[in-house]
Amino acid sequence: MCVPGCGEAVAAALSRRNFFKGAGVAAAGFAATAIAPPVEAATRRFKSVVDLTHTMSPGFPTFFGEPGIELEKKFDLKKDGFNLNWWRIIEHAGTHLDAPIHFSEAGATAEKIAVESLVVPLAVMNVAAKAAENPDYQLSRVDLAAWEKRHGRLPAGCCVAMHSGWARHAADAAKFTGKDTGGVLHFPGVDPEATAWLLTERRVAGLAVDTLSLDHGPSKDFKTHTQWLPAGRWGIENAANLDKVPAAGATLVVGLAKVKDATGGPVRLLALV
Repeated sequence: MCVPGCGEAVAAALSRRNFFKGAGVAAAGFAATAIAPPVEAATRRFKSVVDLTHTMSPGFPTFFGEPGIELEKKFDLKKDGFNLNWWRIIEHAGTHLDAPIHFSEAGATAEKIAVESLVVPLAVMNVAAKAAENPDYQLSRVDLAAWEKRHGRLPAGCCVAMHSGWARHAADAAKFTGKDTGGVLHFPGVDPEATAWLLTERRVAGLAVDTLSLDHGPSKDFKTHTQWLPAGRWGIENAANLDKVPAAGATLVVGLAKVKDATGGPVRLLALV
């Protein structure tokens, strides 16, 4: 949390360096997908920072049911003069990013994702009430249309985030994964038809969900993944605190580690409000 005046000072500095030029910057990050950069938007400013990141730990639920991270202390302050852990980590665990290569043969690996596409407008779709009634709910074209009716056209180069309310179950692996007696998972995701529409009708840099996967739990063909990532876009899974940011107007900052040949990786996800 910033001390008084911190947000304004940082925002001013970022503005001077032209980091927050709205969708024009974001679209440049995936220009290879033949998306023309839009007209430059007004400089974005912020007053607060919301952490959209779950704390990574061996106990955080994962798609495969195995610990997403293991820490081994190799050096100790009293013995060695410093503290240092060795990590063993699954790329796709905790709050993390799916790089295009995750579901394609020639897509960009993590270190090749342009930084300009990792600082983007954030559009949050609140489907928590629907997901509470149906754990297999999928963010739909109807949800996207309802958002645009209220907030206007999706900003070019934005990240579309699904807020299903699932983040509140992160401390309960059984509830978060929704695994039934037959081994089928149950949690919300993004409808492939909505995904296709975003690809063809809007200029969107990323998708984000507060669940384990862009596709809903019962999916066997992962159609949202197989459409979205090969198109040069990225995805965020296991986002936190989406209920603490506005539906429109925030800027998303994706702090992705620059690891050669990685198919994704844990991120520190921040919303500038």
